[in-house]
Amino acid sequence: MNCEKCAEQRDYGMNPYVVNVEQCTIQNRNYRRAVWTGCYLQMTVMSISACEETGPEFHKDMDQYIRVEQGNAIVKVGRCRKCMDLQESMCRGDAVFVPSGNWHNIINIGKMPLKLSVIYAPPHYRKGTVNQTKADDLHR
Repeated sequence: MNCEKCAEQRDYGMNPYVVNVEQCTIQNRNYRRAVWTGCYLQMTVMSISACEETGPEFHKDMDQYIRVEQGNAIVKVGRCRKCMDLQESMCRGDAVFVPSGNWHNIINIGKMPLKLSVIYAPPHYRKGTVNQTKADDLHR
């Protein structure tokens, strides 16, 4: 499974782009990397270490689609940070749609890195964003 386009680690946004999302996500070793950033949509790939999590997040003006490409997770979603009442297990191929105005957290419950592909609408990160670690994420 080799994807030369993904290995380049650049943002292909504003150009038509064909990619195997699963391969691109699995090959990603960064906490987060923007793969494609357009005017109204952005795709990032994420790698969450074993027993780690994204941490609670809230976006008042964007929707998200988060898909597990590899690993096992618990997703929590809710209107209140302290009461994320939707809690579901997720595995490869599962996805969650997170409407704007909802708190959410993805927790890696596996022993291997959790690999996620994430769509933001509208874009959330600068074009070309690469966060090697969770600490590098300036939106926190």
